[in-house]
Amino acid sequence: MKIGIIGAGNIGSTLARKLVKAGHMVRIANSRGPETLVELAQETGARAVSAREAVQGVDVVILSIPFAKLPELKELIAGLPDEVVVADTSNYFPIRDGQIPAIDGGQVESLWVAEQLGHTVIKAWNNVLASVLAGKGQAEGAEGRLALSVAGDDQAAKHIVMSLVEDTGFDAIDGGPLAESWRQQPITRAYCSELQADQLHTALAVANRARAPQLREEMVKEFVALGDKITTEDIVRLHLAASAKG
Repeated sequence: MKIGIIGAGNIGSTLARKLVKAGHMVRIANSRGPETLVELAQETGARAVSAREAVQGVDVVILSIPFAKLPELKELIAGLPDEVVVADTSNYFPIRDGQIPAIDGGQVESLWVAEQLGHTVIKAWNNVLASVLAGKGQAEGAEGRLALSVAGDDQAAKHIVMSLVEDTGFDAIDGGPLAESWRQQPITRAYCSELQADQLHTALAVANRARAPQLREEMVKEFVALGDKITTEDIVRLHLAASAKG
């Protein structure tokens, strides 16, 4: 499959690495230009390109940039053919992204993203820490394999992304329509909790949206207080504690 990735941070670069290893043809772009991705391209086997080149002639586009930056991609994404699958890995954190009134007023994050981009999106890889994505994937059928949920309205597109999630080492489960994608976002029990498939199904079902924004901001403040000393274990611990209050 031909895949374009926009965003070469921890998630984007890990996806490039894993998807190339799985046999896909991957192009990767960032905001600074392909010349800044030479080492990553050599290491992963992905092809470093401009953002415009990353979306041309591909089957799937994966967006892995800060949430508030997504509207800047509308020119590139809105003109894509309907059959091109667009997957979004981002999450909204006001402390980083600034306040977005529509979302603060109740609009589901992924619906806002689709509206801004002018193209339907599939929500995936947003409920896993970069370190977990990089280091805890396992072969299909492995005991204790972790699961990730994938949400979207286009069933064919969703199944394509689910197959790619499987290729990155995780069981993929259907997270429902895009309007329900909040169930896999901060702060819910399905977010960054390292769950297996049956546990993740349960976590999605019991998700509580009402208190999530407040709990998210409280958790982020605790992250900030830990500073450079924060670990993956801290993030999981604080998130589980916050989501338990929801």
